[in-house]
Amino acid sequence: MVYLDYSATTPVNLEVLKSFNKVVTTYPGNANSLHELGRKSFDLMEASSLQIANLLNVKKEEVIFTSGASEANNLAIIGTILKYKNRGKHILTTKLEHSSVLETVEYLKEFGIEVEYLNILENGLVDLDDLKRKIKKTTILVSISHVNSEVGTLQDVNKIGEILKNYPTIIFHVDGTQAVGKIKVNLENIDLYSLSAHKIYGLKGVGCLIKKKHIELTPLIHGGKSQSLYRSGTPCVALYASFAKALKLALNDLEEKYQHVLKLNERIKKELETMKNIHINSNLNCIPHILNISIDGIKPETMLRAMSESEIYISTKTACSNSKDFSLSVYEVTKNLEYAKSSLRISLSYLTTDEEITYFLKVFKEKIKELSFLKGE
Repeated sequence: MVYLDYSATTPVNLEVLKSFNKVVTTYPGNANSLHELGRKSFDLMEASSLQIANLLNVKKEEVIFTSGASEANNLAIIGTILKYKNRGKHILTTKLEHSSVLETVEYLKEFGIEVEYLNILENGLVDLDDLKRKIKKTTILVSISHVNSEVGTLQDVNKIGEILKNYPTIIFHVDGTQAVGKIKVNLENIDLYSLSAHKIYGLKGVGCLIKKKHIELTPLIHGGKSQSLYRSGTPCVALYASFAKALKLALNDLEEKYQHVLKLNERIKKELETMKNIHINSNLNCIPHILNISIDGIKPETMLRAMSESEIYISTKTACSNSKDFSLSVYEVTKNLEYAKSSLRISLSYLTTDEEITYFLKVFKEKIKELSFLKGE
């Protein structure tokens, strides 16, 4: 098996799983309970929050555990709008966002929220001049992904954050799901930052929202204080502890892991550039972990199934995307509808080996010849 869909989800690190199993069996108490077992669970939960805070260089009370990045994005966006509705009803975002951002802002339109989308330059980056032009007195929130999940575009969120510092009533949210564990992150100029464990070799079902201390939110889940004032419910301490473990491991040897992935990415691109009818949608502003391509004349679903027959697993669009018949992200970057309709995503990891890439390239070329032959080309 060759797994090349790491951007959808990563396999669980066995050390993380071991951490989860240990906590779930040795800490039975509800962290909200006042008795000794509850207190032990609460202390471990606090220690997990502190570890994540230290790793991301934020404060412990700025860590809000969630079920994942989708919930974190919803809490950031809806929670901001509800809390600061007296400031205005204008949101700025891009069409490069994950569906948990795009569909949330579209939903808010039903309640009179005005949503504007920023222009994307030919290099895939946000047009900063357009950002400055579109800011209004009623702008309450700017939401931009750190790394796009389909093409891999890396936005300069710190530069955007510096611009927004000139507008103290605007809150800056960044979806960092595809960035953490792949590149160094600096949250100094960011108010809200979302991430998820299952993108960094942790368990599914846990993530967090980093909420800077000066920001307030209206909770989406009510019911009293739990791990945080901003999300009620019985804390799953085992998931929180495993998330802290996953983050710690993901940030180890970050540069070495990055260089390994970069080498693999460059090898694949070098081979693909020699093949006709293939267009590489990811550019130099994209992280090497995500390589998006389009194949002329072959439907992406057809190629995906053909590769799966040889136990090679890639993807078309992001796993959480809606039912559109084309990739909105690819279209925004390339401005080419045919590329957007035929895009495939190859996503790499530090776990990916040279041998796996050799096998992938061999099968990939064979399948293209086979499918082209069947089409009579």
